[in-house]
Amino acid sequence: MDLLLKGGRIVDYNTDFHGDIYISDGKIVEYGENLNYSCKTINCDGLVIMPSFIDMHVHFREPGYEYKEDIHSGSLAALRGGYTYVNLMANTNPICSSMEIVDYVLNRARELDLIDVHQTVSITKNFDGETLSHIDDLESTVKLLSDDGKGVKDNLVMYNALKLAKENGLTIIAHEEDESLVCFDTRLSENIMTKRDIELARSTKGKLHFAHVSTKEAITDIIKAKNEGVTITCEVTPHHLALYDNDYKVNPPIREKEDVKTLINAIVDGYVDAIATDHAPHSEEDKRKGACGISGIETSFSISYTSLVKDGHISLNKLSEIMSKNPGELMNVRKGKVKIGYDGDLVIVDLDSRIKVDSKNFASKGKNTPFQGKEYYGKILATIKRGIVKYNGGIEYDN
Repeated sequence: MDLLLKGGRIVDYNTDFHGDIYISDGKIVEYGENLNYSCKTINCDGLVIMPSFIDMHVHFREPGYEYKEDIHSGSLAALRGGYTYVNLMANTNPICSSMEIVDYVLNRARELDLIDVHQTVSITKNFDGETLSHIDDLESTVKLLSDDGKGVKDNLVMYNALKLAKENGLTIIAHEEDESLVCFDTRLSENIMTKRDIELARSTKGKLHFAHVSTKEAITDIIKAKNEGVTITCEVTPHHLALYDNDYKVNPPIREKEDVKTLINAIVDGYVDAIATDHAPHSEEDKRKGACGISGIETSFSISYTSLVKDGHISLNKLSEIMSKNPGELMNVRKGKVKIGYDGDLVIVDLDSRIKVDSKNFASKGKNTPFQGKEYYGKILATIKRGIVKYNGGIEYDN
C-alpha cells in the first residue's frame, strides 16, 4: 500500500519543517515539499507528523496473566498511544526463560499484525536468581535480558550475566532493587544496586541498560559513569517525570520534587537515552490488593510532551529523540527516524488539542492510572505502521 502524508509539520530528532512524506511497500521512499503521488493521501495541515514511538519496557502479561492484559489488548493500547514497536518483559507465567515462550509471543504478534514486538528473556532461569545456563540456548531474535520486577541479588551472578551477555551480543536491562533493603528504604535500595551494577558493567564491559531510574542519586551516578566511558544506557518513565510526593503504588515509587528536577535536567543535558512507559496493567482487584503499576502506554506521549516540551524544558526534536530515535537504535530496528529506507512507522498528532485522561476509554484491560481526570496537551490522531493506518483517532483520507 502507498500512502502520502501532505502538508504537515514533520519532526524527528533532527528535522523540523513543513512538507510531505511518501511511503511505498512499507518504507519511507521520499520526503520533502510539494510531493505528488496518485495514492491514498492524508491532509496533515495544522498537524505534526513524527516517527512512531518505541517502548523499551512494557508488560503485556501473555502468557499466563491474560486477565490483566494480553498481546491483542496491549497492542491496541500501544497504537492508541502512538507506538508501533514495544519490548515485552519476561515476568509472564511461565516466566520467559526459553525460546519456546519467545516464539509463542512473536508468532502471536505476527498473527495479530498490529504492532512489532521484541520479547525479553529472563537473566536468571525462571527468576531463580542463580541459573544462567539458558542464555547460551537463545537465538538471534533475542536482544535483551531482564529479571524486571526483581533485582539480581547475587553479585557474582550479575557479574557472570554481564559477561555472558557481552559474549552473546545481548544487553541486560537492570531492575535496581535490593530486596533486603526495599522494605526499609526504597531509595537506598535503588541507589545501592545502581552503584553495584555500574561497577560490574565497568569491570565486564557488558552492555547494561537501567530501567525506570527514579532517584536523583541514581541518575547522578549514571551520569558520572557515562562521563567515564562505562557502556551504560538508561530510561525514565512519564510518571516519574510528571508526579512527585504521590503515594500511587508503583515500583520504584513516585519520588520527590527534587528527584523529578534532577531527572529532567538529565534529559536536558543528554544523559537519558529513552522514555519508557513501564506499562503495567492490573485488574481492579489486584490493584486494590496493592499491586504496583500504571497502565501508561496510552497517555505516555501527552504526559511527556506537556511535562517536557510544553513546560519549556526541551524541544519536540529532543522528545522524538528519546521516544523514537534512541530506543530504535538500542533495539537495532529501522524505525524511529524520518529517513529514506526506514519503516513507514509514523504518528500524526495535534499538539494544540488537549486530552482528559479517562481510563474507561483505555484499549488496555488495565484501567490503573494516577492521571485519571487530568488534562494534557498532544492528541494522537493516527498511528501508521509500514504505511498502513493501524489506529485512526480522527483523520480522513483525501482520496
